[in-house]
Amino acid sequence: MPPAPPPPVPEKEPIYDINQLPLDPGERQSIANYPVNDQDAVRRAYIIKGPYQPYAHDFDNDSRKIGGKDRKFNPLWFYKYPWIEYSVKKEAAFCFVCYLFGKGRSKTSAFIDGGWNNWNRTDALDIHVGGVTSAHNAAQERYNLFMTPHGAIDDKIVKVDSEERRLYKMRLTYSLRCLRFLLQQGLAFRGHDESEESSNRGNFIELLKWLAANNEEVDKYVLKNAPYNCTLTSLDIQKEIIQCCAMETRDQIIKEIGDDHFTILADESSDVSHKEQLALCVRYIDKSGRPCERYLGIVHVDDTTSSSLKEAIQSLLVNNGLTMTQIRGQGYDGASNMKGEIKGLKTLIMKESPSAYYVHCFAHQLQLVLVAVAKDNDDCVCSCKRHRMIRDHQYDNVMKALQCGILESGSGLNQEMGLPRPGETRWGSHYKTVVNLIAMYPTIRDVLIALGRDTSARGDWPKIHTMVGVLESFDFIFNAHLMLDILGHTNELSECLQRKDQDILNAMSLVHLAKSKIQQMRSDGWVSFLQRVTIFCNKYGIQVPEMEHNYVPYGRSARFAPDQTNDDHFRREVYIGVIDKISQELDSRFDEVNMELLTCMAALNPADSFASFDANKVHRLAEFYPNEFSSSDLLRLDLQLETFIDDMRKDELFKGINNLVDLSVKLVETKRDKVYHWAYLLIKLVLLLPVATASVERIFSAMNFIKNKLRNKMGDSLLDHCLMTFIERDIFLKLSEEEIINTFMAIKRRRPDKKKK
Repeated sequence: MPPAPPPPVPEKEPIYDINQLPLDPGERQSIANYPVNDQDAVRRAYIIKGPYQPYAHDFDNDSRKIGGKDRKFNPLWFYKYPWIEYSVKKEAAFCFVCYLFGKGRSKTSAFIDGGWNNWNRTDALDIHVGGVTSAHNAAQERYNLFMTPHGAIDDKIVKVDSEERRLYKMRLTYSLRCLRFLLQQGLAFRGHDESEESSNRGNFIELLKWLAANNEEVDKYVLKNAPYNCTLTSLDIQKEIIQCCAMETRDQIIKEIGDDHFTILADESSDVSHKEQLALCVRYIDKSGRPCERYLGIVHVDDTTSSSLKEAIQSLLVNNGLTMTQIRGQGYDGASNMKGEIKGLKTLIMKESPSAYYVHCFAHQLQLVLVAVAKDNDDCVCSCKRHRMIRDHQYDNVMKALQCGILESGSGLNQEMGLPRPGETRWGSHYKTVVNLIAMYPTIRDVLIALGRDTSARGDWPKIHTMVGVLESFDFIFNAHLMLDILGHTNELSECLQRKDQDILNAMSLVHLAKSKIQQMRSDGWVSFLQRVTIFCNKYGIQVPEMEHNYVPYGRSARFAPDQTNDDHFRREVYIGVIDKISQELDSRFDEVNMELLTCMAALNPADSFASFDANKVHRLAEFYPNEFSSSDLLRLDLQLETFIDDMRKDELFKGINNLVDLSVKLVETKRDKVYHWAYLLIKLVLLLPVATASVERIFSAMNFIKNKLRNKMGDSLLDHCLMTFIERDIFLKLSEEEIINTFMAIKRRRPDKKKK
């Protein structure tokens, strides 16, 4: 008896999202392998993106020996043959229209099956096109008919007049407006019960209902006054509109990058449903000469090995028409899978693009410095009842101060403060905790004293009494003010490093400035620091020890205390010791400042009329980018630099420019970027190097806001679309409704329905 046939595999839902389809022609499966009902949807998805033509790819790396000569793909073929595609993975050319509409085999099937790479046979392209009856021209004719849907037979059978199309567009427009509002606010769309009997049908339906109730013109076309199967409010329609919004927003970013170079910023984190997500940002120079950091996408990864992350990044870039060879910098945290010298992500990407230099996130390194200094401190955990007591007592103190005229009232003044727990991964959290602790010191002390007398908290009395004693000790006040000063200097540095338009040279100077401030604090700051601590202690009745007397630690017997004076302990051991420790951590963590690449970049610093300019270092800097500067280009650069520096130093328009960003913008404004092409190219490459991964961290904050506990079943594609429109709101809000509607109509055959309720 023959074996029973396998059960039929259910067909997948129609595929309309181009982000779920491989864009590289070498990775695609045949159109015939898709379910019959999905084939047109797949064709439309690919047509929206167009043929994959990576103009900026480095084709020299893909050259191969043919007849004893190095042969490679000629990017000029993209202009001469609009149908041709190039596979970065297979290093071969394909035919776009034959892939979509080709039938049967022909003499030039290599352009469909395995790819064509006989670069010495340029006549093969014309042979593939062939005559009028060729397979390629037949596929081109089917492509043209597919792109003119008004001639389709179903449009001839079911007549759709212009009035019905207008009504369809009106309903679509109002649905789009509601979804745009929800997207830019990061709100949910659906409700738990969307039936007509429900009192809350979800944000989207309720917003559309509100719009119809307050506008008679809208009410004529939507919901109950729309055809019953063409209300344009279903879940699928919502997802398709959201997808179109994200596609148009992302396309604006890709167009802005163009064929130029960019830097990638990446990190991984788990979402609320415990799925590991890789977020990717790109840093590029916009048309005005200013560095920009934009969200590119988020993708689920099964593991966080360097090879998996590299494949995810490459797939995300290729699906957006970018290539690995365009990368000129990498910015990650210090995880071993990211910065490993042998198998780390930075090494794998540098194999594809040798000039993609890695910079460890400066803000992350600074946080590691603060964690190393504060790692011996224990967290202070309070219950909700204790927090309420602190808030109430703080409120009473503020009201008394306002009545006495000590404080002024006004918008934004006298805000409620708490005691946030410092986190190792939350930048600036240690500084905020210390600031609030000192500002709320009398409130915290009074609350602890009240708790120490509360009989209901008798079980915690030993701990509370100890805490009050510590809080009223000079040691505690001294250490708190010392951390306030040190963290104050580093917090300014942290906030500056997190700016999106920060450049690497300015970041290096900020690090040097922070180091010098701390060293100045070590050499000249002791007297003024001790005066501030003494004033604070006198204000709250805390005894200040004489610096010449022997030191007695709080809570310990003087018998076992080291034989040293208070000055030795507080000044030499604590004050100077902590400053030396943080200086040592800064020197060891920020080792990038000693890299030859960054040292050479400093020669382009425009501060003080290019006081640090060094032609030899600039020449050496250009040698780090061999793909941009050939040997002849280096000669042109050397000749151009002399004129460039003289012009910059003499022109009044460039006086007072102290950073590379302002210099780059001014060069573009004055059209000097065209005159000094090689010098401007070097400036762009310097500006591309990342400073911090703050943009990626902001993505995870947005992800936790959008995909929360109530929306934990959100799919990866929908999450990516929502993040794109939420994070890049400035671009999304500039999109016209017409652009989004045209894309919506293009991804699927749509026809207004005449049936009414």
